Amino acid sequence: MNHQIRSELQQNRERLAKDVRAVVDDAEKLLRVGAQGTGEAVAEARGRLEESLVAAKDAIVRLERTAVDRATAAGRATDAYVHENPWQAIAAGAALGALLGVLLSRR
Repeated sequence: MNHQIRSELQQNRERLAKDVRAVVDDAEKLLRVGAQGTGEAVAEARGRLEESLVAAKDAIVRLERTAVDRATAAGRATDAYVHENPWQAIAAGAALGALLGVLLSRR
């Protein structure tokens, strides 16, 4: 994986973690306010919680799209490589199968 992809994935993870922390914090506030607050305070806390949930959901969707895009690109690259180098791909598959066979037969 190149440095740019790793950096992007790390940023996405950090954003998601921040959004999840915000959801948890807002949920805790809502519980505290709900137990002893007024209707207006509860409504405000509920609004913040909903905003945090939306932000967390958006972050999850972005991560999912990034993962799907990367997997699709990897699949296309693999397909192109196999079409360009069929015998090497067959040899690699056979070697991997033999290695797995040896490892599994030892159990």
